[in-house]
Amino acid sequence: MHDSVDHSFLSFLDVPTREGKPRTRGLTHVIDKGLNLREIEGMYDTAGEYVDIVKLGWGTSYVTNNLEKKIALYRSLALPVVCGGTLFEAVYGQSKMDDFKRWLEHFRFSHVEISDGTLEIPRETKLELIADFARDFVVLSEVGSKDADVNIAPYLWVQWMREELDAGAWKVIAEGREGGTAGIYRPTGELRTGLVDEIEHSLSFHDLIWEAPTKSSQAWFVRHFGSEVNLGNIPPDEVIALETLRLGLRADTLKEVLLGGSHVDALKPAPAS
Repeated sequence: MHDSVDHSFLSFLDVPTREGKPRTRGLTHVIDKGLNLREIEGMYDTAGEYVDIVKLGWGTSYVTNNLEKKIALYRSLALPVVCGGTLFEAVYGQSKMDDFKRWLEHFRFSHVEISDGTLEIPRETKLELIADFARDFVVLSEVGSKDADVNIAPYLWVQWMREELDAGAWKVIAEGREGGTAGIYRPTGELRTGLVDEIEHSLSFHDLIWEAPTKSSQAWFVRHFGSEVNLGNIPPDEVIALETLRLGLRADTLKEVLLGGSHVDALKPAPAS
């Protein structure tokens, strides 16, 4: 009889405990701007454990030649796929909603993003659309303008986010664009921390996905909220890098997360409604 091999040394650091998939918090929402099948497989081989949902950016899904194969591959890897909100806005602008639903069903999308970051959609209309789509799809709604010059009052962000959750959205995305230069960010890329604080004090951060495409913004959110913050617009080649931020295995978060400095408890209770 051979003695069993002790592999305990493979996990010798005390890092934050992360929920297994499918997760309800600490989501990593990845942006696919045109990955091919081999690149998707490569991402999954290296970082699949840390990817929770994939967004086919803006209208890329509409012009992807092998869309059916891509979605089939993502489904086989148990990675939910959602179209970018800009595609929804194009559909809304051309009054093609019924065609869009049939298209989503044909390609077997389970999730849909509903946004008004470029087009002005009346509030009641947007809420009705969220409720309508929520009957057949998992809805991610998005609040915030893609125009860097538009500065929405914090109380409106809170009001609109709450309304959209009440209408049936699974999560509400805080707009940041793929470059982090609009919505919750200033045109310079600086995070509007006062706006984030206002939202944080009014809504459970587990209901929100903060778009954080840059390392500095990802690190700020992890330091501020802890490892279980939901982050979006993560480039595929930065999923592993983000996970090291979540676990305190990068200089930007090592003291706060791994060594317990000013680490915010990721399981803090939601604010009273």
